[in-house]
Amino acid sequence: MRLLRTVDTRATNPGDAAIRTGTPRTGTPWSAGSLLAGPTGQPRLLFGRMYEDPAVELAAFPSGARVLCIASAGDTAAALAAAGHEVTALDLNPAQLAYARARLEGGAPALTGTAERLTAAGRRTAGTLLPAWRPDALERFLRLDDPAEQRRHWDSVLNGPGLRLLAGAGLRPAGALAAALRPGFRCVVPRSFDTVLLHRIARTVSRHPNAANDWAWRLLLGRERPGAATVLDTGGNAVRLVFGEVVEHLERSAADSYDAVTLSNVLDGPGPAFARRLRAAVEHAVRPGGTAVLRSLREPGPAGPGQAAEDRSMIWGSVRVVRIGTAGGSTR
Repeated sequence: MRLLRTVDTRATNPGDAAIRTGTPRTGTPWSAGSLLAGPTGQPRLLFGRMYEDPAVELAAFPSGARVLCIASAGDTAAALAAAGHEVTALDLNPAQLAYARARLEGGAPALTGTAERLTAAGRRTAGTLLPAWRPDALERFLRLDDPAEQRRHWDSVLNGPGLRLLAGAGLRPAGALAAALRPGFRCVVPRSFDTVLLHRIARTVSRHPNAANDWAWRLLLGRERPGAATVLDTGGNAVRLVFGEVVEHLERSAADSYDAVTLSNVLDGPGPAFARRLRAAVEHAVRPGGTAVLRSLREPGPAGPGQAAEDRSMIWGSVRVVRIGTAGGSTR
């Protein structure tokens, strides 16, 4: 099947062209440009912010690396560029790519995407029914900076039977979230995602101070942390934004074009054939000894969770750092 052609949006507007001509799209569920079930229509803004902690990449990548990342909302690309990496940011969703460009190049403020609307609906429900989950109470929790105290508060105040009941109704395979998602994304949600997500939140608050955790403020309260930057900062370094599908881009790239790649959710949804193709494409485009950071919402496989606990964004089941070109790949 002919996939979306990878082109640089500085020269054309390929997203519009693809929509007009009905260009065949890749089998990944991200190609629809929509998370929610129902008519697809034009691609939409799915993520107003990114829920991945670039500290993982900043620790794993060599200085001045040629890096490929997913554009999404631009947060990770900005952090890598500000650290001096040569960044290419790719996205299959033209609405998401245009949004990332506006933030990276124009200093545009963050907007609300579909993911933020879904999490806001969950917070409103919890806040209506559970006093401990009302915004003023949550803000007091998020201002804590002692992980031990945070964990005690989580266990004794926030993670009670009411929360677990609501989480089960919303996040189980037959729950509200699965009903709202497009079919291709339903398999992305881990079984027992309610208990899985609450465990991941507990894991994070027991390791990282809330008061300095931007992702905890966004996920639990839907607000930016006081004092957090409101616009992206690339340190004056440009990010090359490219419209396209990640596997095709890697396959079309010259061998050893990159020193590192970071991919989140890419394998959450597509089947084993896509995974094999992605692995071959990464091994082609990333030089031997290079690095790949792979995040997944799914529960960890035999390779374990990797550095999921170090990622302050709370949500990931595994964050694997893989060395390319070694026998079978080495991971951390």
